[in-house]
Amino acid sequence: MGILFTIAYNGTRYCGWQSQTNAVSVYDTLQAALVKVLGMDDFSLLGASRTDSGVHALGQRAHLRSNYPIKIPAERLPHALNSALPKDISILGATMVDNQFHPINDAKSKTYSYKIYNHLQRNPLLWDFSAYIPMTLDVEKMQAACAYFIGKHDFAGFCSVGSVVTSTVREIFSLEIIKDGHLLEILVNGNGFLYNMVRIITGTLVAVGVGRISPDDIPDIIKSGERKRAGKTMLPQGLTLVEVFY
Repeated sequence: MGILFTIAYNGTRYCGWQSQTNAVSVYDTLQAALVKVLGMDDFSLLGASRTDSGVHALGQRAHLRSNYPIKIPAERLPHALNSALPKDISILGATMVDNQFHPINDAKSKTYSYKIYNHLQRNPLLWDFSAYIPMTLDVEKMQAACAYFIGKHDFAGFCSVGSVVTSTVREIFSLEIIKDGHLLEILVNGNGFLYNMVRIITGTLVAVGVGRISPDDIPDIIKSGERKRAGKTMLPQGLTLVEVFY
C-alpha cells in the first residue's frame, strides 16, 4: 500500500514542486523530511502537479510508495513530518491508497485560484499571494468572458513554450470571479491544465478588464490557437493549487 499526502505550502522561497539542481524545491524539502522521519530513503514520491517557482498550494497531493512497510501509521505521519518541515510547508492529511494509485493519471479534476489586488496602491501583506494591478478593471466584462472558456476546447494558444504534451485539448468545468473589496479571486476547475494555462487565462481576463480584448473575442482567440492573441502570462505569486479531486 502507498500513502497519499495532502500538502499546503507557501511557494515564495521555492523553485516550485519539482526537484532542481540549483535551487530549493518543495519536493526536495519534503523528501528530506521523509528520510528523517521514516529512517529510510527507499521510496518514491510523485506529486499531482508540478507547481512553478513562487506558486502556492492548499491542496497539493503526493503519493508515497515504498517496497518496505511504513512503520508509522498514516494518521500520525502529518504530525511527525510537520515537526521536521519548515513553517512554510505543512502536511494536512495522509491516507492509505493502493500502490497502483497515480496522483496525476487518476485525478478527475483540479481547482486553481488566482488572486488579483486591484487598487491604486499596493498592499504589502498581499504582495506574495496576489498580482498587483493598479488599473481599473471592468469586473462585469471579465465575468462575462469567463463563460466562453467553459467546455472542451483546444487551448494551444493558452500554454507557454516548453509545454510537452500529446494533446492541448482540455475541459474547463467552471470558471468564476469572486470580488471582495479590492481583491479579485479567479477560481477555475478543469480536467487538466497546460503549462501556464491558468496564468494565461487570467492574463486574458485582465486584458478584457482593461478593454484591450472584448469578451465576445474569446471564442475566436481560443479557436485561433495563437499564443500572441491571448493575454500575458501573469506572475506566479497570485496562483494557488486549491484542490485535486479523485
